[in-house]
Amino acid sequence: MRAEFLAFLVLLLALGVQRLNELRRSRINEESLRARGGFEVHPEHYPVMVALHASWFAAMLLEAHFRGGPVDLGTYWPVLGALALGFGLRRYSMSVLGDRWSTRIFIVPGEPPIRRGLYRYIRHPNYLGVVLELAAVPLLYQAWGTAVIWSIANLFLLRHRIRLEEQALSSYQAPESAARSEPY
Repeated sequence: MRAEFLAFLVLLLALGVQRLNELRRSRINEESLRARGGFEVHPEHYPVMVALHASWFAAMLLEAHFRGGPVDLGTYWPVLGALALGFGLRRYSMSVLGDRWSTRIFIVPGEPPIRRGLYRYIRHPNYLGVVLELAAVPLLYQAWGTAVIWSIANLFLLRHRIRLEEQALSSYQAPESAARSEPY
């Protein structure tokens, strides 16, 4: 086994452990949200999101094994920069959102959306971080097919998820009469 591929496997293992820890953190945060009267909306999209992210790992590993190779020096630093920026945006979002961060769509009626820090300028910095990571990680080992296909699929999924989140937020932050008139 090539040393570069072994290093890529170690990175994927570390990312997998990180994602599992995030799922645990999300469940803890969801308990806190429920304790404040929060509830999940649009749970039907969640299995699709989980499948997309799990298959991303599998596709990346398979493509790297059969077709990939170490990143060339011309793309290494931009890819590493995109990965670092994506990771930073996701960590920042988790920090700012605190116990409101979840992998599911949760609403706590009456709690306004976060509008401080980057959230004053970018509505969903966490999702921008996810977009960057999904594209960058496969490129570290020349898995271009995974980077392109899963990035496109993720963009469609995020577009749908953001629309669902925005609908839910507007429904539960709006006056009661307006909330009843709009479906969520």
